[in-house]
Amino acid sequence: MKKTLLTLALLTCTSTVALANQAGDILVRGGLTMVAPDSGKTPILLGGSADNGMSLTVDDNTQLGLNFVYFFDSNCAIELLAATPFTHDVTLQDPKGTLQADGAPLAEVSHLPPTLSALYYFDTGTSLKPYVGVGLNYTIFFDEKFSDAAASLGLSNLELDGSFGYSVQVGADYHINDKWHVNASVRYIDINSDATFDVEGDSIGSASIDVDPMVYSIMLGYKF
Repeated sequence: MKKTLLTLALLTCTSTVALANQAGDILVRGGLTMVAPDSGKTPILLGGSADNGMSLTVDDNTQLGLNFVYFFDSNCAIELLAATPFTHDVTLQDPKGTLQADGAPLAEVSHLPPTLSALYYFDTGTSLKPYVGVGLNYTIFFDEKFSDAAASLGLSNLELDGSFGYSVQVGADYHINDKWHVNASVRYIDINSDATFDVEGDSIGSASIDVDPMVYSIMLGYKF
């Protein structure tokens, strides 16, 4: 009986050691990532004034998320978040009827939000490895285009500036075995962009868009 208990204890210890992250380990993950922008409305300025009452809202989008993690030791790691391009529909809120287009689909915008983060993993002695992280984000906007309805209202030449910002996150890996794990994470990314566009070919419109999304990921990972 004592030998059996000792054997089980040794196997448990060996399994825990095998699942523990070590210096030089590399995790590669892939799965779904959803970007959910701040639901608040962004005022539109025309001629520097927001008296027109118009504003913008941005919808959610889910894409293939990619994730790479390198461990300096069992607790500290660095992570790069990547993904296929996210595309968001931008909706015009026009309660005063300035353009007679309240609730109209205004534009479509694509972006990539690569984020580099420092992670700290907590020692649990189990297959569940929770962590927290802080990082830096640079969001690249491209393929900005007004909808046909917006173009018919005289809107054109939409441009969004790139955005530098910070990110914070919490997450956890659940190790299925010494190679495979499931990852889930939630992060906030500070994304703010200045948008400009032409109205009727001459008047300049602008908006400071606070995307500030929550980003949710569920991924399958492999340890090298």
